[in-house]
Amino acid sequence: MSVPSQPSPPRQISGTAAFGTTPFGLEHDVDRAVRVISSTGADLLEYVYRPDETQYESPRPYVHPVRTLSGRLVTVFRPWDHVWHKGITMALPNVGPDNFWGGATYSRAAGGYADLGNNGSQDHDRVTAVLNTSKGVTFAHDLTWHREPVADTAGEVVIKERRTLTVSPDVENDAWILGWRSELTNDSGAPIELGSPTTEGRENAGYGGLFWRGPRSFTGGRLIGADGTTGEDVRGTTGTWAGLTGRHDGRGGSSTVVFADVTPQQRLGTKWFVRSEPFACINPAPFFDRVRIFEPGETLDLRYAVTVADGEADAPRMATLAAAAVKASEGLAVAHEISLDAGATSETLAGVR
Repeated sequence: MSVPSQPSPPRQISGTAAFGTTPFGLEHDVDRAVRVISSTGADLLEYVYRPDETQYESPRPYVHPVRTLSGRLVTVFRPWDHVWHKGITMALPNVGPDNFWGGATYSRAAGGYADLGNNGSQDHDRVTAVLNTSKGVTFAHDLTWHREPVADTAGEVVIKERRTLTVSPDVENDAWILGWRSELTNDSGAPIELGSPTTEGRENAGYGGLFWRGPRSFTGGRLIGADGTTGEDVRGTTGTWAGLTGRHDGRGGSSTVVFADVTPQQRLGTKWFVRSEPFACINPAPFFDRVRIFEPGETLDLRYAVTVADGEADAPRMATLAAAAVKASEGLAVAHEISLDAGATSETLAGVR
């Protein structure tokens, strides 16, 4: 279910009245979400890190709404066809026997999709950094991935995660950039097979990882891959980036979303899971068609940069947007090391937890 209406929790605000020194405003609803605000006062994104959802949807943090600098919406939340699709989110459908994607699980043993009572959750533990500086916004927190609870017992721990999100300006390209880094550590005590519906037998359906679902009006939008491949043919290809341009209802106009994969090589077989029909989505999928054995205590480091831009984009413009995203991602490694103990002097941190 969607987050219910309720009294606002304690709130921490930074930068909203100081755009001369910071490119964005930052608002923190403690224990629930952070919002990033443009210099015009429009909300660019909200990252809900403590969601309120049913177990079947594999509860996990998500970024929605996401808007361009001009205020055009480029995400959708809980669409009726896949209610577990939520803006931009990290989701894995086949984590050994567990589903951290939401909905039914595709498996050979079940002969297709089946409800297996295996929908895990990604649960917020603690905020480790919240910064608003001249270079942009950083928000970091620790999470625990739990199995679906059985009866009245808590779900077992599967994965521990350290996650960092950054928001950087891209003034030259009429855009801004979301950086995402997830350090996933196998804390289950046993090897885990990381896969996808394709590794379980469904052709060209290797989704899983950082996933963006676009608005309804983006259906039929222009998909382009880094190698020049276009349309649905981009699905299943490899490359450093993929992007989609779509049109908006209401106000009209177009917007563009480009994903750049900046993940270090870790024996991952990343391919692009993208669609423009019957809906728009982009997902660099690290376990698309090859199972990766995730050893006990091992850490996988997944890194991405997502450009959100006003206007249409052809292949050259998408390549330019991707290059800017890659450059911005160089600061993601530094931001990932920031913690509250390191001294976040750009903002008052009292009340953050």
